[in-house]
Amino acid sequence: MRPLDIQHIGRELAVKWSDGVEHFIPLEKLRRACPCAGCKGEVDILGNLYKNPEAPLTLQSFELTGFVNVGGYAIQPVWADRHNTGIYSFDYLRRVATAK
Repeated sequence: MRPLDIQHIGRELAVKWSDGVEHFIPLEKLRRACPCAGCKGEVDILGNLYKNPEAPLTLQSFELTGFVNVGGYAIQPVWADRHNTGIYSFDYLRRVATAK
């Protein structure tokens, strides 16, 4: 599924999908779902998970300063605390939007 439009509106990311569905994703939810290796960790060939120590999130952690399109398949948010390594594929973004 591809988004037709993505906009930062207040404390949410608004996404209009090609199937007509619209989601308003709270920025805190989006940040906590960051898929980068620093936040979620990464697994080696033996299945061992390597993850950075939990870093405290501040109010700036949930302030979106912008986002960059990555190819035709993802966005990369830039947060006020300068975290910008999470690449959210459109499939992952939709899963975050619909998760409880």
